[in-house]
Amino acid sequence: MNVNTVALAADHAGFELKNRLAAAVRERGLEPLDLGCHSTDSVDYPDMAALLAEALADGRATRGVLVCGTGIGISIAANRAPHIRCGLCHDVTTARLTREHNDANVLALGARIVGVGVALDCLDAFLDTAYEGGRHARRVDKLARGGG
Repeated sequence: MNVNTVALAADHAGFELKNRLAAAVRERGLEPLDLGCHSTDSVDYPDMAALLAEALADGRATRGVLVCGTGIGISIAANRAPHIRCGLCHDVTTARLTREHNDANVLALGARIVGVGVALDCLDAFLDTAYEGGRHARRVDKLARGGG
């Protein structure tokens, strides 16, 4: 498992924000794994989420960031993979809590919903926050088993 690599993927709506986030990952001394897309040409967000899920499954990265227009579709797509816990976040508090309480390994953002500054703050909170465990572990374990 490559703990110093953060996988990033986006659809066309999230292309520019993904690039800004990749630069921020690099500035933190981590290695961004850019899985695309690589232009504003239309692509399907489920395909981009699948690429990121594959990168986490095969150990190329342990954490990821997904971006689409709202963050909704790409987070739904990502959460179909059993090893993914993707949190759609709109602010620093949700980014912190998705790590602390849900042990999320993927952050989803909506490029048309949050500004660049908020997105960068969410990235920092997501990368800097540890999973709390404790009272949350029972619930996260249920997620790992596929439900309740």
